[in-house]
Amino acid sequence: MKQWLNMLAIALVLIAMGACASIGRPEGGPRDEVPPEFVRANPMPGSVNVSPRRVDLYFNENIKLDDVANKVVVSPVQKNLPTIFGNGRHISVTFRDTLIPDVTYTIDFADAIADLNEGNILDGFTYDFSTGATRDSLAIAGKVFQASNLEPAQGILVGVHSCLDDSAITNLPFDRIAKTNQKGEFVIHNLAHGSYHIFALNDVNRDYKWGRSEDVAFYPEVITPSVEPYIYNDTLKSSLDTDSIVERHGYRYFPDNLLLTWFNENYLSQYLKSYTRPDSATIEFQFGAPCDSMPQFTVINGPEAGQSLNELALLDRSAGGDSLKFWLKSLEMASRDTILIDARYQRTDTLDNLVWVNDTLKLTYRRPAEKKSKKKAEETDSLSKPKTVFMRFDAVGSSTQDLDEPLRFKSSLPIDSINKAALHMEVKVDTTWYPVEPPMLVRDSINRLLDWSIHYQWQPETNYRFTADSAAITSIYGLHTDKIQREFRTKSPDDYSTLNITLTGRPDSCAMFVDLLNSQDKAVASSPVDPATGTATFHFVDPGTYYLRAVADFNDNGRWDTGNMASHLLPEDVYYYPKKISVKKNWDINQAWNINELPVDAQKPLEITKNKPKLKAGEQYPTDDDEINPDDLEIDPFTGKPYNADAYGRGGSTRSTNTGLRNSQTVSRNNRVR
Repeated sequence: MKQWLNMLAIALVLIAMGACASIGRPEGGPRDEVPPEFVRANPMPGSVNVSPRRVDLYFNENIKLDDVANKVVVSPVQKNLPTIFGNGRHISVTFRDTLIPDVTYTIDFADAIADLNEGNILDGFTYDFSTGATRDSLAIAGKVFQASNLEPAQGILVGVHSCLDDSAITNLPFDRIAKTNQKGEFVIHNLAHGSYHIFALNDVNRDYKWGRSEDVAFYPEVITPSVEPYIYNDTLKSSLDTDSIVERHGYRYFPDNLLLTWFNENYLSQYLKSYTRPDSATIEFQFGAPCDSMPQFTVINGPEAGQSLNELALLDRSAGGDSLKFWLKSLEMASRDTILIDARYQRTDTLDNLVWVNDTLKLTYRRPAEKKSKKKAEETDSLSKPKTVFMRFDAVGSSTQDLDEPLRFKSSLPIDSINKAALHMEVKVDTTWYPVEPPMLVRDSINRLLDWSIHYQWQPETNYRFTADSAAITSIYGLHTDKIQREFRTKSPDDYSTLNITLTGRPDSCAMFVDLLNSQDKAVASSPVDPATGTATFHFVDPGTYYLRAVADFNDNGRWDTGNMASHLLPEDVYYYPKKISVKKNWDINQAWNINELPVDAQKPLEITKNKPKLKAGEQYPTDDDEINPDDLEIDPFTGKPYNADAYGRGGSTRSTNTGLRNSQTVSRNNRVR
């Protein structure tokens, strides 16, 4: 009986413990962060003397394929892409082209393979076999970045030519290819011994050749792949949780730190894209490219027949030069529904030459039907006056005026005359307005008809009032402005900061400028670098967070210039300051910047990098405080240079040392000459 009571007591305790326990889902163990592992293939990797119609690959877990058509590439290039299908733990690749004898084939999956459940990516997986008795095994590697802003180039084609002729990139498909991953990295496998030119290409039409409108990058030196054996230390952990160091033998393939920076030549085919008459008084022409030679437009109907449109209208030309807007001077001409024009302009022919052509253009404008008044005509007061229509001349911006900026206006019509005596500027002292030097309205640009400004030596923290009397400004159609009045207050010098950026490591005998960037990587200001002091200065900087980009301005024209394939001309070099600049009111900053302190691909801050690699669950991008320090970069024992510093692919590749020309001038540039 006692034994029975003891058992009952134990049961009651267990029931009580169960009742106190939390009800929850059983733990599933640690999260799977390991990508799929390759198990076997048919034929096996590295097989020789095989010509399989189909290749089967097997993995240790269920997989999924992502964007196969764009990510997976086969070398040598295929006229017809293979059929690639994934199911469960299996991937099948069926060739549609006849395999070439005595060639090593490579299937490069880049980052297209991931496990089914967690999405862990098997990055850089490749498979190869040879249709001959030998297998080519050399490799080259590097990264591709956009030249103008150092953005990693994701999914761009990288290829090599064993034909070293300049015409190979335009006439021949690549010998071997690869695609960049999310970090802009690439590896071209299974190269034969020899010399190559390497290119990166945004192959829009998928012909594995470069067209002038496509993005391209080139390495100006001939690449000769090589391999070296090396010994590295590996750590083994025993079942007793003790470590032991062992030496392992491996091979290192060179070069493995190429940096290609892609650019676009901005080649545009010239043609008349469109011609419209958006309202009765304007005619617009849109061309495919800026007009090097001014088109000739001749009116061929009405009283103006035989006269040039340039004589009959005012030209408003876009800043890019590809858009022409004409404002007709004559209201009689503007009142006609149809205007016929003989247009003579340049057009690009099939050989990429500009030729003059003639077109007859019909420009029509149909006026909208007038809305009928709700009141009958007989009910209208015979003494009522029609409403006066005024020309608009509106101020642009807020009521707070920057000290270093003009006061800007936008006109609704081209201006014929300005009565300077009808323009007034006043300042407010206490409660009284006092006149100051009369303002002068000037057009912002010689070809911009509607943008006007008043440039003034503004006094800080001062209330201003601009007034234009009625009819002070008259348009080419006789319409004039109503009275205009605008009050505004200038900022205080204490509202701004001054940035002094001193650059070191600059290329010799090369002009440079620095762009001040916002958080969208857009330039808000630019300053030349003083060649004597190496300093770029920014005045009147508003509080906020900024970033810095420096440009090696080889032709000293104050802007970044793209490259040119025919001239073997690389785009101008760009550098990024690797940290943000926090600007406060009335807080001047003196910042030193060694533009070569970090490798090029480690410079751009991640906060403004748009092409970031995808993160795994639980990962976070480094903050500004976590930016790479030069001392933290892993050093390549063979080259003595840093490579692949962190998990985000920053910190390895270096620019080439090459010879090129820019505007037929030779400019010393560290270890290379332009």
